Amino acid sequence: MSDAYFHPVSGFDLPRFAGIPTFMRLPYVPPGHERFNDVQIGVIGVPWDSGTTNRPGPRHGPRQLRDASTMIRAEHAVSRVRPFEARACADLGDVGPNPADIQDSMARITAFYDQVMGAGIVPLTAGGDHLSSLPILRAVAKTGPVGMVHFDSHTDLYHSYFGGTMYTHGTPFRRAVEEGLLDPKRVVQIGIRGTQYDREDQDFAASVGIRIIPIEEFHARGVEDVMAEAREIVGAGDTYVSYDIDFVDPTFAPGTGTPEVGGPNSYQALQVVRGLSGIKIVGADMVEVSPPFDPSGATAFLAVSIMFELLCQMV
Repeated sequence: MSDAYFHPVSGFDLPRFAGIPTFMRLPYVPPGHERFNDVQIGVIGVPWDSGTTNRPGPRHGPRQLRDASTMIRAEHAVSRVRPFEARACADLGDVGPNPADIQDSMARITAFYDQVMGAGIVPLTAGGDHLSSLPILRAVAKTGPVGMVHFDSHTDLYHSYFGGTMYTHGTPFRRAVEEGLLDPKRVVQIGIRGTQYDREDQDFAASVGIRIIPIEEFHARGVEDVMAEAREIVGAGDTYVSYDIDFVDPTFAPGTGTPEVGGPNSYQALQVVRGLSGIKIVGADMVEVSPPFDPSGATAFLAVSIMFELLCQMV
């Protein structure tokens, strides 16, 4: 059982609308804190959306997600996992980005995660747009390529945008494969759908061995069967999990910049994470929550509920 210092504040002790919000009401333990090296799983905010090519807003995601996460309680209702007792968890704070410079921001993000990985902490990230995953992977996969389970409505495998812009939220996993951060034969992308510019991204996936499971196949086969294949693809090796909230149908998650209709419902959004059981997760992220398009806060609450599911798998 983990040190009581790392247990979240209970709603029985302090109402959930009171106090300073941290992720899941955990202690705030930034790099340099005297307890930093005692943390086993760190929740991190990356308030950055300079890779966005259409509707901005995910830079505000971590703040809204922290507030919504005060509703998370101590025990998973189905598995009975109590993650905050199983591991020492903490809110490690936000990476401070440079909103005027993509390359500088990515360097800052990687440097922050280098500290996290150096301390042996497994990171759970709240983005930010999906380009955030690339500098995180540069730290997570520093010693060798990892596999990835990717929930999304888009592949994010495009070569470039606007005639040669290489770093957008539509290109992170193309760069990650090119940089040797991902083993493409251990990558599965689930839920891909929507209108397309062309098939350049899917042609690249086929050329390197990335498995794409489009939404039509997802619905036809069902969660259990699809996730059994995902587990087989990534195998027993180190695996990163990247979850774009636009994987979920916009009826349930409207607060995102590039919604696509026809997606999973909110229960299936949780089920797919439960299907990760047994995978060796070395890091995970939840990205593309955009508060300006989430006036009810429902998207943020779904996103932090998914993050809790991820946390339960990570322990």
